[in-house]
Amino acid sequence: MEIRKAESYGFCFGVKRAIKIAEELKDATTIGPLIHNNEEINRLKKDFNVKTVDGFEELGDVKKAIIRTHGIEKQNLEKLKKSDVEIVDATCPYVTNPQKIVEKMSKEGYQIVVFGDREHPEVKGVRSYSVTPPIVVASFEELKDKNIKKKVAVVAQTTKKISEFQKVVDYLTSISREVRVFNTICNATFENQDAVRKLSCEADVMIIIGGKNSSNTKELFNISKESCYDSYHIENESEVCKDWFKNKKFCGISAGASTPDWIIESVISKIKEICV
Repeated sequence: MEIRKAESYGFCFGVKRAIKIAEELKDATTIGPLIHNNEEINRLKKDFNVKTVDGFEELGDVKKAIIRTHGIEKQNLEKLKKSDVEIVDATCPYVTNPQKIVEKMSKEGYQIVVFGDREHPEVKGVRSYSVTPPIVVASFEELKDKNIKKKVAVVAQTTKKISEFQKVVDYLTSISREVRVFNTICNATFENQDAVRKLSCEADVMIIIGGKNSSNTKELFNISKESCYDSYHIENESEVCKDWFKNKKFCGISAGASTPDWIIESVISKIKEICV
């Protein structure tokens, strides 16, 4: 059976940067998981003593705190800066961009609309920068029940699908007088989504590797499923099932932005092993 990786997959710039920061700093604590990949989080804990707490309130007597790639809420960042904790900011630059936009546009009187998952840590952080109550929607349909003003500024969670963001933009422009659109979806997301779309049109079976809580991996899986019904989202090689490859000739591989190469290669080795 042929096994082929997507043309673009895996670690993005922001994740690589965060991992390097954590490895070099050592003995630090991250506020929330540094990235959305449990396997890599466990490796950092084992090899570099990088611990994780769920929230700002749990830091206790921690001396060094790493801000996760998804960022944290503005009020918690301000509290951290006033504390004795040494802060190392690993927030992805593609995430700090919508934070700055939301703060600036809300101060200028624009109603803020964030296209994303309300409970995602990135979105929680971004919306906290709005000086007025922002609207967060996961689809354009959700906008129909909202009181939309005449001046609107819209941003997107960095890992969302551009086609769905466009629907939100189209709806807003149909009902508002002025809409400022900021396409804050990151380049790596574009490239990975395009690559998986192309590969899934050719493959008999697709394996998408990444954390089950990873938004961008879920999007890759959804895109893959559109063209290849036999698409599977797994976190590691232990989840690979032999039955998936029965009578299949071409397996496509893609991975989320928080998935390290060592996990991807372990999955490929497992597939080769069971398909001999």
